[in-house]
Amino acid sequence: MTRDDQFFEGNELPLDPGAAAPRTAARRPGAAEPVDPELTARYAQVVEEILARTPEHMPEPTLHRVARVMELMGDPQRAYPMIHLTGTNGKTSTTRIIERILREMGLRTGRFTSPHLHDMRERISLDGEPIGIEAFLAAYDDVMPFVEMVDRESMGSTAPERQVRMTYFEVVVCLAFAAFADAPVDVAVVEVGLGGVWDATSVADGTVAVVTPISLDHTRLLGSTVEEIATEKAGIIKPGAIAVVGVQEPEAMTVLTDRAEEVGADLRTEGVSFGVLAREVGVGGQQVSLRGLAGDYPDLFLPLFGAHQVHNAAMAVAAVEAFVGGGEQRLTDEVLRGGLAGVTSPGRLEIVRRSPTVLVDAAHNPAGAAALAEALRESFTFTRLVGLLAVLEDKDAEAMIQQLEPVLDHVVVTRTSSPRAIRPTRLGEMVAAYFGESRVTVVQDLPEALDVAAGLSDEGGVGGAVLATGSVTTAAEVRELLGVTSS
Repeated sequence: MTRDDQFFEGNELPLDPGAAAPRTAARRPGAAEPVDPELTARYAQVVEEILARTPEHMPEPTLHRVARVMELMGDPQRAYPMIHLTGTNGKTSTTRIIERILREMGLRTGRFTSPHLHDMRERISLDGEPIGIEAFLAAYDDVMPFVEMVDRESMGSTAPERQVRMTYFEVVVCLAFAAFADAPVDVAVVEVGLGGVWDATSVADGTVAVVTPISLDHTRLLGSTVEEIATEKAGIIKPGAIAVVGVQEPEAMTVLTDRAEEVGADLRTEGVSFGVLAREVGVGGQQVSLRGLAGDYPDLFLPLFGAHQVHNAAMAVAAVEAFVGGGEQRLTDEVLRGGLAGVTSPGRLEIVRRSPTVLVDAAHNPAGAAALAEALRESFTFTRLVGLLAVLEDKDAEAMIQQLEPVLDHVVVTRTSSPRAIRPTRLGEMVAAYFGESRVTVVQDLPEALDVAAGLSDEGGVGGAVLATGSVTTAAEVRELLGVTSS
């Protein structure tokens, strides 16, 4: 582990993982590994096997199965300290910012995010790169005997509610925790899949818990009010942790404060313990000044768009300060400038083509759409902006449409390949109710819809653009159509 004094200001406080040694020798990430047809074929087969399990939008509310696999494997999730993140919006970007700063400090990182854009391996990153195929398969071979054992135990249970095979998400979480121990990593930065209390990642305890803003989403699974959803998400705040909490609705803040008091966690809230001091839109991003837990950091460049990303960065800085020194040590300017300048967040207001400009954004709920609309207003001056919209059935499409109406000149409605996608005809009717029929075009297939949207953007002359949004799948499939698959 690299922990030189150059990374901190003042005296260094020790990092104490408080964990057992890794299970096996290190396997380095395989970002540059040569393509092996046999490995590639086997990887495709393994992905199919994992995908055949219960999908992640149908989680099972229990930690029993994942905890049992971890127990059988010797609890690899305790072989390294962890920063754990939940919230409604901003989780993935904040996770990526935290991980990038930690790498700038010389720490070896494991990063777990979901969902992926193009390849399942994106979810499990080592040192900022998706895990290599060989390392992924090695983790799979390590984990699957225990998964199959737990599957047999579950199916043989006398309790009907436990007669369930491990889900897709549960298996991937087990792979991630095993791969991080195998690497080994100095720290894991882990985003929940859904909620917190029952999320599979919660079998591990974060020394730092980060809660991004909470709003209504996944109401079928998490609850119909912000208070109910906050109660689920508060579950990642574990005894003795430092809880770094972003700006919240009052009812959510009450729940999080009560949870921190209940478990003896140290609560640090945005606007009180840390926050955004100043921000100014610039070319390719924003110039920002942040207040951390241990000091102020002026004039930093963040290559991401939107006020929401600056707040994500503020939470990330506070989380890193909390992790490396309990919030008492100021990071060096060199580390923070280098870390933030190297941040990327694929699929989040990302420019994927020029002439015409095509942006993709994974906004999939009203709060995400509102943040997207505000970022568009302040960061771009397109002569004509055409939306390419595809939304999933379980989302509040109508509220998203209302948020986007003021910033879009026209909308091309379509669908992705997801079986959960709203039918274009029905989504078109919803859009027309707010935009008027003259500002809506319905196209059944996404590739054709992208061509139509690009053509409509040209009607504004030079400076027209296309924004593809509505779901992570929408952003991913447009990226693929345009030949952008890196993440």
